[in-house]
Amino acid sequence: MSYAPKRADFSIPVRINLYSDTQTRPSRAMKEAMMEAEMGDEQGGSDPSVWALCDYAAALLGKEAAMFLPSGTMCNQVAIATHCRPGDEILAHEDAHIQSSEAGGPGAISGVLIRGLPGDRGIFDAEALRAAIRPISRYSPAQTLVEVEQTANKGGGACWSVDGLRAVADVAHAHGMQVHMDGARLMNAAVALGAPASEIAAPCDTVWLDFTKGLGAPLGAVLAGSEAFIGEAWRWKQRLGGSMRQGGMNAAACLYSLQHNIPRLAEDHANAAVLARGMAQIPGITVEAPETNLVFFDTRGTGLTVPEFAARLRPHGVTVSTTDTYRGRACLHLDVSAAQVEEAVSIMRRVLAA
Repeated sequence: MSYAPKRADFSIPVRINLYSDTQTRPSRAMKEAMMEAEMGDEQGGSDPSVWALCDYAAALLGKEAAMFLPSGTMCNQVAIATHCRPGDEILAHEDAHIQSSEAGGPGAISGVLIRGLPGDRGIFDAEALRAAIRPISRYSPAQTLVEVEQTANKGGGACWSVDGLRAVADVAHAHGMQVHMDGARLMNAAVALGAPASEIAAPCDTVWLDFTKGLGAPLGAVLAGSEAFIGEAWRWKQRLGGSMRQGGMNAAACLYSLQHNIPRLAEDHANAAVLARGMAQIPGITVEAPETNLVFFDTRGTGLTVPEFAARLRPHGVTVSTTDTYRGRACLHLDVSAAQVEEAVSIMRRVLAA
């Protein structure tokens, strides 16, 4: 069996890409920043652009240090491997990305278990965490890490509140556990909540931030925490092949995204609200109210599965993603304008009427 992706059909250009915010393309200004970047050996510590990014990101997240990695998934895996020992147990939401979308990485790489916790829209509370904590026993795995996802992707892009995060972290720390934040869309949450990223991440021992989603960079993420943690995490970065040599070109794109693309995330949230209202008026489609830039919808009432619905949209240059047979996702980002949102709704209505 092959797990390789199928080659895309390039004969029909994608005009309105609602598949994912990972589909963003670097702007001309970002490309210019990349071309002008100073570069050195990232692995050897001599790339000034990588250091500039890590220092900036650590300050933004309120942590002592940060390291540059190729992807958010690698950030999660490096963090888990550094926090845990084989046989340990992680407590995370039952729909967490580390549980459903990282190819079994926690078990394959770190030899750890994940205990899924219930909670509305991808968010569990302090009581759910407290109920999952076992008495210390030689018969049970050591519970060493609590993981939260900001925003909660499969929860519809829902935001953990600052108070909710603090309450969960207080329970975790009281029981000797560390707290790790999957901050793939942390800046979306910061904009939606009107709170600094450092305040949101403050209760967490480690946090990472993705640049390839709404921030619009072509590659990269940073993992942040204490100086001691990042120092230890470098061994896992090396083991997993995370060093990037002349990484300054990519780091410059990421730094540009932090300095220029955060406030505009509010436009994506506004466009998501408009898209949700428009789709909700199409007979047969049920829409979950968005909190940020993700619009989840159900096609059961149309008589079509989401893959069938997506197949009808594709010839018109519109893409959406499938999360389940009848549950789909439309994602707003800097390459989708307000006018394109209106056009996408019109196309959806037309293909379903046909």
